[in-house]
Amino acid sequence: MGKKVVIIGGGAAGMSTASRVKRLKPEWDVKVFEATEWVSHAPCGIPYVVEGISPTEKLMHYPPEVFIKKRGIDLHLKAEVIEVGQGYVRVREGDGEKSYEWDYLVFANGASPRIPAVEGVTLPGVFKADLPPDAVAIKEYIEKNRVEDVVIIGGGYIGVEMAEAFSAQGKNVTLIERNERVMSKAFDREITDVLEEEMRKRIDLRTQEIVLKIEGSERVEKVITDAGEYKADLVILATGIKPNVELAKEIGVRIGETGAIWTNEKMQTSVENVYAAGDVAETRHLITGRRVWIPLAPAGNKMGYVAGSNIAGKELHFPGVLGTSVTKFFDVEIGKTGLTEAEAIREGYDVRTAFIKATTRPHYYPGAKPIWLKGVVDNETNRLLGVQAVGAEILPRIDTAAAMLTAGFTTKDAFFTDLAYAPPFAPVWDPLVVLARVLKF
Repeated sequence: MGKKVVIIGGGAAGMSTASRVKRLKPEWDVKVFEATEWVSHAPCGIPYVVEGISPTEKLMHYPPEVFIKKRGIDLHLKAEVIEVGQGYVRVREGDGEKSYEWDYLVFANGASPRIPAVEGVTLPGVFKADLPPDAVAIKEYIEKNRVEDVVIIGGGYIGVEMAEAFSAQGKNVTLIERNERVMSKAFDREITDVLEEEMRKRIDLRTQEIVLKIEGSERVEKVITDAGEYKADLVILATGIKPNVELAKEIGVRIGETGAIWTNEKMQTSVENVYAAGDVAETRHLITGRRVWIPLAPAGNKMGYVAGSNIAGKELHFPGVLGTSVTKFFDVEIGKTGLTEAEAIREGYDVRTAFIKATTRPHYYPGAKPIWLKGVVDNETNRLLGVQAVGAEILPRIDTAAAMLTAGFTTKDAFFTDLAYAPPFAPVWDPLVVLARVLKF
């Protein structure tokens, strides 16, 4: 008799898990409960939908029919899991509440925005940018209301991307960040300095300001901080996210030191036959070996693949993450992999660093653009600990660096890596190789 698998959450991790189980055990009953109407959705695309680069409906990688008809997954949309017990879940659906049995349970219910505890966050015109329905709501609001002044609260990835989205449409954008610089948790100062210089040309960037309240009568009108007040026809809350662990706690699943669900390398939780994957789960850092919670899509998809494999009896281990990530603000790209200098020092490493400026092509070939790289190295072993980049064409450098870090490269290994060269693509000394040389070995 086939087993019953219940998956809570139809995002990247949930649908990867479900698809993998069905691939290996087609006869099993696999149910996915998704609270919204969106499956296999791409929240990372929200800023680009708002900017008008891509249509909203494209935020689903596959429509629900693909999972139901082609893959045989029993997919329930607008189905909210309200209780989790040993061997069963209770679900609120359109036609009332029902119970379903499980032999294996997977938490893939992601993370939710942290809403600042200030007055006015519920006013019309105040939005979060967390799930595809938010993109739909923001676009509808702009169509129905006059929106000229936009205030973004929070200077992380989403804040920076949303700032571009509105600035590109000719809105007056103010971005308020409580720390002394944007993306301060993810990047060292040399890198964010380059980004901020570009941001200040296009938006009003306010750092070291704390939002006190959001005001408006019928709808949002202004944002008040400890340093001033800003006119606002629309506000985006981009103040971080937290893992959705409440349901997992009901069944006694161990919550890790990061606040996300503790898992082992098979994505098993502390409760037998219960797994977790994606933004709700913590993992380990490939360099430090420590527990980390770095909620990013590529890892979430792979975690789901690993969870599904192990549930279906095919052993597979998830090794961990480096926190590799990239984004952009207009023409300035920014990215990292591994540890920043600040993170490495906090982890107890004795480090040396280098910060270089290079160009993406030889000077005699048209289209050469500046790129800045920062490298962090362990003094004892010469092992590369992290690389950050800002400027143009950073992706090949960050991805190559991610492979180097995974393999445990020293600066000498990085220097001698046989990278490709031709004038249309790169200089003869690739910026990454120059960085390795400057870092010394």
